[in-house]
Amino acid sequence: MEITGKLIQILPDVQGESQRGPWIRGGFVIETGDDYPRKVAFTAFGEERVAMAKSIPMGQLVQVTFTPESREFNEKWYTDLRCTRVQPFVPGQMPPASTGYAWAGNQPPAQAVGAQAAPAPAAAPAPQQGGFAQAPTMPASSEDDLPF
Repeated sequence: MEITGKLIQILPDVQGESQRGPWIRGGFVIETGDDYPRKVAFTAFGEERVAMAKSIPMGQLVQVTFTPESREFNEKWYTDLRCTRVQPFVPGQMPPASTGYAWAGNQPPAQAVGAQAAPAPAAAPAPQQGGFAQAPTMPASSEDDLPF
């Protein structure tokens, strides 16, 4: 999954030792460019991923690739968003359509912060409010080839 937002905080690193050797966990928080902005915290495991987040300047638009993961402990569920990649956002670059919710109002993040985007293709149907395209309708006809 991918999401785009402004980097607003780098979380403190946590280091430890396991049977496999030393490990490091870091994190960061982004704020989405929605009509109602949301703050989203991510966890980064390993020196390389922790360094990726720390190398981006505060306030920069970033694109985060992540994997949601939940676990149960004492009959309560905890969800963690594990960052697999964080990189500066390139205006005009759209995430794949299958990435899920990333912004509201059918605007890419570049438009949400005031940048111009390329016009939508004329052949594509206009999406309805809420980001969903209208389902195709059957033509009105008294005859069809269905057996019932």
